[in-house]
Amino acid sequence: MTGRPTGTAQPSGTAQPSGTGRLSGKAAIVTGAGSVGPGWGNGRATAVIFAAEGARVLAVDKDAEALARTMDLVRDAGGGAGEVLPHECDVTDGEAVRGMVEACRASFGRVDVLVSNVGGSRPGGPAELDEDAWDAQFDLNLKTAYLACRHVIPVMREQRSGAIVNVASTSGIRYTGSPQVAYAAAKAGVVQLSRVTAVQHAADGIRVNTVVPGQLHTPLVEARLARQRAGGDVEELLRQRQSRIPLGFMGDGRDTARAALFLASDEARFITGTELVVDGGMTARCD
Repeated sequence: MTGRPTGTAQPSGTAQPSGTGRLSGKAAIVTGAGSVGPGWGNGRATAVIFAAEGARVLAVDKDAEALARTMDLVRDAGGGAGEVLPHECDVTDGEAVRGMVEACRASFGRVDVLVSNVGGSRPGGPAELDEDAWDAQFDLNLKTAYLACRHVIPVMREQRSGAIVNVASTSGIRYTGSPQVAYAAAKAGVVQLSRVTAVQHAADGIRVNTVVPGQLHTPLVEARLARQRAGGDVEELLRQRQSRIPLGFMGDGRDTARAALFLASDEARFITGTELVVDGGMTARCD
């Protein structure tokens, strides 16, 4: 992969996908495949890395410009052995999501993998958030995962196979330093949605798991979070976030993508109904 990564430098040996074709020939939908700014958002990184691993990817976002940048990165990376097609879709809209799944089948003949990666936080506890903000947070962070599952599961059930990876957040399993109660509750819902769906559809050959990213340095830091939590001071917010991480550095969207890659691949054939936390040890700390 090429392009300028966002965030603190990582240890050597972690910057490139392996290129071993772990998803060779599989058809995948990745939602949230654009990004709010330059760098490696979770969905953008997933689309690029999946293609490098041989997948045929329907890269989904409602922002055409952000999708175009993702397609540029796929081309910069040489595309791998896979293929990526852009698809504009508002994944809070059930009919649009139905069309997204149909587009994947029309293009690739099947749907082997779904990565549901859409979300964003609003600060505030119950006394601060109004009802509209609460509802909007659940639509964005939980309903989107439900709608994607709702429309892709019948296809996977017919195929008798499939892997679903929902992307949650450490805010859904711990208090991570900010009272963002609607976001936290919705992401906790994503975890339980995955667990229940995994048990229900195990006999159909469908695996469902959750990636739980921690405080990564994704484009959201510059685009939104620094303004919300550090008065616009990006460096101060990065310092605060990194201080919570035992490994001593922040990952980025590529770390989420590699976790999704493992759970989507046949290497995880005996793994369902569980969570893979990607947080540098943050949620294991007592303080």
